[in-house]
Amino acid sequence: MGSGRRAHGCLIATDMKCIFKHRKISAIISVVPKEEYRFDEECSAYGLSPEKAKKLKRMMGLDRHRVAPPEVCTSDLCLQGLQRLLEDNVLKREEIGALLFVSQTPDYFLPPTSNVLQGRLALDRDVLCLDINQGCAGFIIGMMQAFLLLELPEIPKVVLFNGDTGSRHTSRSNRVSYPLVGDAGSVTVIERCPEENAIYLSVKNDGSRHQALIIPGGAYRTPSSPGTQELQQVEEGVLRSLEHMHMDGAAVFNFTMEDVPAQIEEIVSFSGNSRESIECFLFHQPNQFILKQMAAKMRIPENKLPNNIVGVYGNCSSASIPLNIAHNFGERLLRGTCRVCLSGFGVGLTWSSMVADLGPLATCRIIEYQSTKAAMI
Repeated sequence: MGSGRRAHGCLIATDMKCIFKHRKISAIISVVPKEEYRFDEECSAYGLSPEKAKKLKRMMGLDRHRVAPPEVCTSDLCLQGLQRLLEDNVLKREEIGALLFVSQTPDYFLPPTSNVLQGRLALDRDVLCLDINQGCAGFIIGMMQAFLLLELPEIPKVVLFNGDTGSRHTSRSNRVSYPLVGDAGSVTVIERCPEENAIYLSVKNDGSRHQALIIPGGAYRTPSSPGTQELQQVEEGVLRSLEHMHMDGAAVFNFTMEDVPAQIEEIVSFSGNSRESIECFLFHQPNQFILKQMAAKMRIPENKLPNNIVGVYGNCSSASIPLNIAHNFGERLLRGTCRVCLSGFGVGLTWSSMVADLGPLATCRIIEYQSTKAAMI
C-alpha cells in the first residue's frame, strides 16, 4: 500500500492511491442530444468501399452516435440535467455547496463555465465554482476533487458536471474519429454519508506524451488563423485541420494496453478485492475494439466489462462513465448496491481508476436534451 498520511476522512498514499471514507454518489443523470446519426448513413462521406465500411463498423462497434446542434453547448446539456434533479426534488438548491465543471469544451475562454451555470441557476453567491480542464479521465478526477471539497463542513453537497461537445473539434471528413465521437453531459451529486463506505482511487499523468491526443491549433500556442482552419488530407478518408483533434493511434493503443490495465490491477489489489469480487468494470468507452482487447489482457469476462455505450451514444469523453453506469445499471442501482471498478483514460495523457460500492441512488437515468428559448449572454 505504501506509506501515507491521514487527512480527515481519507488516507492519501505517497504514490497517489487514495482512500476516501464517508462519501457517496447519491444521484446520476446524463443528458444526450436528441439528434442521432447512423454510421450506415454517414460512411459514404469517407470514401470507403462497402467492404471496408462493413469491416470498420464491425471492428470498432460503430452503429450510431449523438451530435449536438451548433447552438447547444456542453453547459446546456449539464444545466438541463441539474434542473431535472431540482424539479424532481432529488436535490435542493440550498444543499448545493460547490459546482465542478469538468470539460474541454467550455462556453468561453473566460469566464469559467461553472460561474455561468451558477448564474443561470441563480444559486447562492457562496457556492464554490470550479472548472477542470480534463477529458476522458475527468469523471474520476472530478470525483476526487468533490471528495476533497466535502472535507469542508460548509459544503453540504457537490454537483459534478462532466461532458463535452467533442464533435465541434472533430472533422466530419475524418473516418477514423468522427463516427466515434459523441456529445453528452452528465450531473453527479456527491455527499457525505454516515457509513464508512471506503472508496479507493488512483490518478496518473504523463505529460511527456501529451501530443498523442491533441488539438494543435486555435489556442494561444498556435492561434486561430485561416491556416489553422484549412482542411488537409492526412490519408484516404481523413481530412482535418489544425483545429481538429489529432490522435496518434498506435501511441494511444499502446497506452491503453500497457499503462491503464496496470493501474486497474493495482487499484483493485489496493482495495483488497480481486477481479472475481468486482461485479462490473465500467470503463470509459473509446471504441469496442480497445475494450475487448483490455478485457482479454486483464482476463475479465466480457459480460463484466460492458462495451455497448460507444455504439449507441459515441465516445462522450468524461461523460462516458456516468452514461455507462446509467445505461447498464440504472434500474439496479435504484434498488441496491454494486461493487464496481471505474476507469477513465485519454488526453493528457491521464488515466484514473476507482473501486467503490455504488448505490442505492435516488436517480440514475439518461434523458434527451429539450431545446429552450432561454437567452444566452
